Amino acid sequence: MLKTILKNNLVESMEKIADEENVLSSYDERYTYSTDSTNITNPNEIADVIVFPLNTHQVSEIMQYAYKNTISVVARAAGTNLCGACLPKKGGIILDFARMNKILEINKDNLICKVEPGVVIEDLQKAVEEYDLFYPPDPSNLKVSMIGGSIGLSSGGPHTFKYGSTKDFIIDLEVVMADGTILHTGSSCSKDVTGYNMTQLFIGSEGTLGIITQATIRLIPKPEAKRVMLAYFDNLEDTATTVNEIISNLITPSVIDLMDRNTLQTVESFYPCGLLTDKTAALLIEIDGFKANLENQYNKIIEICKNNNSAHIQTANTKEEEDRIWISRRSSFGATAKLAPNVVTEDVVVPRENIVPLVKGIWEICKKYELKTCIMGHIGDGNIHPNIALDLRNEKERNNFKQAKTELFELALSLNGRLSGEHGIGCEKSYFINKALDPNNLALMKQIKQLLDPKNILNPNKIF
Repeated sequence: MLKTILKNNLVESMEKIADEENVLSSYDERYTYSTDSTNITNPNEIADVIVFPLNTHQVSEIMQYAYKNTISVVARAAGTNLCGACLPKKGGIILDFARMNKILEINKDNLICKVEPGVVIEDLQKAVEEYDLFYPPDPSNLKVSMIGGSIGLSSGGPHTFKYGSTKDFIIDLEVVMADGTILHTGSSCSKDVTGYNMTQLFIGSEGTLGIITQATIRLIPKPEAKRVMLAYFDNLEDTATTVNEIISNLITPSVIDLMDRNTLQTVESFYPCGLLTDKTAALLIEIDGFKANLENQYNKIIEICKNNNSAHIQTANTKEEEDRIWISRRSSFGATAKLAPNVVTEDVVVPRENIVPLVKGIWEICKKYELKTCIMGHIGDGNIHPNIALDLRNEKERNNFKQAKTELFELALSLNGRLSGEHGIGCEKSYFINKALDPNNLALMKQIKQLLDPKNILNPNKIF
């Protein structure tokens, strides 16, 4: 009875702050918004209330209430993350930012834009392109992924190799702290070393240090033109050699991604677009820049691919052909979902020189545990994503996956790698964080968390 009274008081308090139409409290609604893309929702771990704030002032008021009453708060964007980063492990309040979705400013002279956290990344990219500007970070779910979640996890995407990930494009954040204090971390200046770089502290922190309510984003001029190609190989080592030689020839592709045979076969079955399915792997290569310079780069890359035993090269000569290649690349997750009821996408990163032993090791681990796996990833920056298809209702498959995941993380660490390149840690990888980080580094992180969130109400049970 006491728990019900407290919950009713919480709902009523949220309705006073954010208005009744922006608050959800039925079980079905709370369960729905207590999920993400990890397939690990616990019916006993759902939020007590869902709130859609409309502005920073409301977020501040909500945090003041939560801090006073020691109620956990989880910030949620589109919920497409793959590490359990927005699961409400201790119930409490979920702040869903879908209704704070305005692009507040696009400034072509200063090459910046200001956005609310609910802006969809593809919408942002299209909006700035109208000014001949470019926002490069492009996670595979960019059609639904929101900038707030992308900042919280410092997501990347195929264009990271040349341009960098989210962390390289955020120059100022408006953040609501655990006690409701509103903080600005940077400025609108392209260069700013006035004090500590507080902006970077919050990027990738998964909402454990503060709630992001606004971001100032650095933009760059939109490239004049681009060329896209797919190069197939019968040998995995040849793909790595090709990448190294392209870079050695002073060419920096905007994208250089890897798809293995299982990915090629699965995508072609799901979305027939002329992929060669009998090859060991393929490199998706995109170059961009001025038209006058692209042809020389393109011809040199073709030469390098052929010299390294490329079995076949498909080039896009029209926008339709270019779109077909990109759709095949972005369809890898959806295609894998055709193989089994569930798909789990993992995310590990190693120095590029260790890509071959990483991919071969993943093949061996998944064969050992009888798991269907389609491997793709950003070979240019060493970030590989195994898409593992399985039935999580099957106890044997579930246990095999658990053991395989542990061996996958151990493999990445043994190759001087890390647990995540862009998906984050959340609660899915937190049990492994002690093995991945220097003890002194980990201790300092925990001190920062304690300093900024002394009551541990901001997205608890994540990362650590």
